[in-house]
Amino acid sequence: MLLQRINKLFSFKRLLKLIVVFSIILQAIIILYNHFSGYYNVPDFLNFIRRLIYSTFFTVIAGFLISYPNLLIINNLNRLFAWSNNAIKRIGIQVVLTIIVAITVSTVITLIVHFIDLYSEGLLSVLVNNALIFSVVNIILITILEALIFFNDSKVAGIRAEKLEMELAQIKFEVLKNQINPHFMFNSLNVLSGLIESDLTNAQKFIDEFSLIYRYVLETIEKPIVTLHDELSFVRSYIFLQQMRYGNDLQINIEIAANLLHMYLPPLSLQTVLENAIKHNIINTKNPLIISIFNSDEYIYVRNNIQIKISNVYSSGVGQDNMIKRYAFICEKVPEFKVETSHYLVKLPLIENE
Repeated sequence: MLLQRINKLFSFKRLLKLIVVFSIILQAIIILYNHFSGYYNVPDFLNFIRRLIYSTFFTVIAGFLISYPNLLIINNLNRLFAWSNNAIKRIGIQVVLTIIVAITVSTVITLIVHFIDLYSEGLLSVLVNNALIFSVVNIILITILEALIFFNDSKVAGIRAEKLEMELAQIKFEVLKNQINPHFMFNSLNVLSGLIESDLTNAQKFIDEFSLIYRYVLETIEKPIVTLHDELSFVRSYIFLQQMRYGNDLQINIEIAANLLHMYLPPLSLQTVLENAIKHNIINTKNPLIISIFNSDEYIYVRNNIQIKISNVYSSGVGQDNMIKRYAFICEKVPEFKVETSHYLVKLPLIENE
């Protein structure tokens, strides 16, 4: 579990490459510095290569012994002290922990190397020097790790944002396409044609409500949320058109507390649920479709009796998926869709605009 969390921050392959390159460069600098400062003379190039390989081997081991605790430190500090909120406190804690890890690992490595090949210098002096070197090196290493993780997270976040933007655009297209559904348009125009011949007053009202529906769609398609008040006003226009077609065979009851009207939800949410209920259920005099829209706490419920059409109407679940995605863009609340014994229930969370 711990390794999984660490691997999410930094994969083993990337870590291995980083440590090997870092170790070679570091040891080359140390060997050359010791040679030119007279601390440890390297007689020829072959000895330089031999010492470089020997030193790099132990440095790579030390690098892993240091890097994994470093990644563990970063992982926990990201959770407890985010850079955006506790930068100064985090720097202090991270430096202290980094030095503790460096001193611990340097002491272990130094003692192992001393056991294999005794140092000519005093062991205490070597321990102190290596502890200082390891501390400085580990501060540099954890800084590099932080920078690479930040760069990787930014890249991933950018890709995710681009993907979400594309998904949102697709969802908007699907919603808009559904509202300009040819069947809905054709049925509405048929109803209007009949009204013009028999009832001019209702025909005019039908046209007004019809225009309100499409104006609302065009005005809200780019908005992530709308007030429940606006959504209900739109839904009443949509219900009017449908009831002009189905008459008393379609019964829709709305009971929503007034104190919730200021809250928000994705636009066209209620209409999508109503449209699915009308599309997938039988509606006639013997089998009226009864839909109830009501609230409980900060949720809107849409409940209808189930009387499934025996037809070629296929439910792909796209509407539900789109609804879930639209909520995911704006909050952590998730709409619920539930089949009961004789009813279908949809639960839509309401959102506070923060």
